Amino acid sequence: MLRGAHALLTVAALAVALAAADTYVVVLALTDMMAGVGVGIESLQKGTPIISGFLLGYVAVLPLIGRVSDLMDRRRILTWCLVVFVLGSAVTAVAVELPVMVGGRLLQGLGGGGLVPATLALVADLWPPGRRGMPLGIVGAVQELGSVLGPLLGALVLAVAGWREIFWLNVLLGLLCLGALHLMTRRPTPAPPPTPAPPSTPTGRAEWWRRATAYLVGILALTLTALTLWAPELLTSSIALGGPFVPFDPASGSRALTPIGAVAAGAWLLLGVLTLGRWLPLLLRADLLGATLLAVALGSLVLTFSTADPESEVLGPWGAWLLPVGGLAALAFLLRQRLAADPLIPHGVVRGRVWPALLVSVLVGAAIVAVVVDVPLLSRLTQGTDETDAALVLVRFLVAVPVGAVLGGWLLRRVGPALVAAPGLAVTAVSVLAMARWERSSLDELVATTVPLVGAGLGVGLAIAPVNDAALADARDDGHGTVSSLVVVARMVGMVVGLALLTSVGLRRFHDEVGRLPDPTDTEALLDAAVVQVQTVLTGAGYAAALAAVLALALGLRPVGHGRAVRHGQDDGARTHA
Repeated sequence: MLRGAHALLTVAALAVALAAADTYVVVLALTDMMAGVGVGIESLQKGTPIISGFLLGYVAVLPLIGRVSDLMDRRRILTWCLVVFVLGSAVTAVAVELPVMVGGRLLQGLGGGGLVPATLALVADLWPPGRRGMPLGIVGAVQELGSVLGPLLGALVLAVAGWREIFWLNVLLGLLCLGALHLMTRRPTPAPPPTPAPPSTPTGRAEWWRRATAYLVGILALTLTALTLWAPELLTSSIALGGPFVPFDPASGSRALTPIGAVAAGAWLLLGVLTLGRWLPLLLRADLLGATLLAVALGSLVLTFSTADPESEVLGPWGAWLLPVGGLAALAFLLRQRLAADPLIPHGVVRGRVWPALLVSVLVGAAIVAVVVDVPLLSRLTQGTDETDAALVLVRFLVAVPVGAVLGGWLLRRVGPALVAAPGLAVTAVSVLAMARWERSSLDELVATTVPLVGAGLGVGLAIAPVNDAALADARDDGHGTVSSLVVVARMVGMVVGLALLTSVGLRRFHDEVGRLPDPTDTEALLDAAVVQVQTVLTGAGYAAALAAVLALALGLRPVGHGRAVRHGQDDGARTHA
């Protein structure tokens, strides 16, 4: 383990927690955010992209960032992901129109999504096999803690300020993390720096001018973008200076579609051209084409199911054409993966226990999302609570998950991943199946509902570190970032697709129950049918957790690193530091 590893992991984990909290921070602020961009509560469906935009960015970028993190220093990846997250938070904070807000949320997702695989791979760099359990448990814990801290942070800020201050707080905390990363001069895997060209040579002078020009254009682009989105009244109300702020279509009132907005876009385009020689070769080596195809497939999946109302439908409004597009992109990606000499997922990276780790992640994602969605739904149906009070029912589950993650990491010091994950997921299965038997009055019993909720959360948490530990142990050393991203993607896919499939079965049960009613207008009978729908979904989630427990036995009965020499730092293929 390198000196300063704990400090570096602490900063990275805090960044992961910040991004994870942002996934849930809009729960309480969504209606205020919609009002801030001129969308009324009666048009709630129009606000869906505020949430799905973040999820789209989060999932779509994961495979590419995971691969890029295997080709360059992890700390640089963390730094740039934080920069994108901070920029996205600032754009969201100043947005006064829906497209701009969705764009800001997309940037937040792009930056936040890249933090997770880079941090997990960082653990593999800093700790040898057999000693990664606790660090992985901590990363998993802070990631899950975001689901608790996000709504609480939003509620705290809203109590004293407006929704915009939530995202300005993100900017402040993100900048603090960036400052801490900058102060850490020791890299996780040191490598001799490349020898630069002498400053006196033409090549050296040309490079210096190119970089200086790029920095100046970048500052100009940021300044123009800030003025475009802020549109200070001092300038916009001036007869002499207000011309650049007049929208091309005055009826729209858009701040972005203005002359100054067009110049800002041109500055960003110029910056891209000036820096093309630095980032394009790296992205091409990481297989940009394959990453784009996979991003389209994953993005189509996310938008199809995340925009649906899980209480009444399976597919979102765009699902009819998004699914075929996603399917074609997935087939093209598989063909690219097979034919490319250096594909997005390098040959031989996914091997051994990586496969059961991915399958377990998919099933755990399905189990988690069923609990997170349908337990609050049951509360609203049977207790008449609003969305906020219904979400509070989940606190016992959400708090138990990070506790289980830390405990699971600690146990890995003594036993193998399978002996931690399999019993934990078995407890989750039993707990969720117990929830599936809840009736209309069950949530009134505090103790009777606390035990299954805490048991399900602890069990899920116990599986987090073992799954990552086993996957990283069997992955090639030059593929830790790729494998980490695939584990996270598998869980997200499990959540999106699992909820859709379970909801489909639940809705079928609901309609069957309604079809048997002698009086279809009987409110009480309809409520009972809706409870049956929730019970069906939770039953399916319990079976998913049980299957995950069985598959988790393939993660290995012995502790990682047992019985073989630990050769930390030796790669199957040398990593190139960019």
